[in-house]
Amino acid sequence: MAFEQELQSLPHGKEFRFIEKVTALDPGKSGEATYRITGNEEFLKGHFPGRPLWPGVIMIEAIAQLGGVVAQSDPDIPALDDMRLTSVKNAKILGSTTPGSTLTIKATLQGRMGPLIQVNGEVLVGETKLAAAIVILSGTESSAPVA
Repeated sequence: MAFEQELQSLPHGKEFRFIEKVTALDPGKSGEATYRITGNEEFLKGHFPGRPLWPGVIMIEAIAQLGGVVAQSDPDIPALDDMRLTSVKNAKILGSTTPGSTLTIKATLQGRMGPLIQVNGEVLVGETKLAAAIVILSGTESSAPVA
């Protein structure tokens, strides 16, 4: 499956994108994605020198990014402009991993209220859950005319 268009809905530049490939998408409801940790990510040089560990906050960011893809793909609701991570609730960092691992990111949209979107997500390597969180995303309702 190719979901390159959905990745374009993220406001981030490629340098700060922690979703490499969307592998499943139920538009406006849920999604699954992967990210392979190469070890070439610049920030890993300092986290930690000589023994790089993937940061928990980046896993939370990956959940938010996939949540944005899911929310922006809803065929019945216009996409939001300037979508951002607004809040993190019930975050749990349960483990970490190292370069060479492939993360599986899962996100399920739990609800919307205007431009606020609540997403439940988790990050795994294989069957091992490394992180889980509820994230709130927000954006601006588009001022573009509806076609």
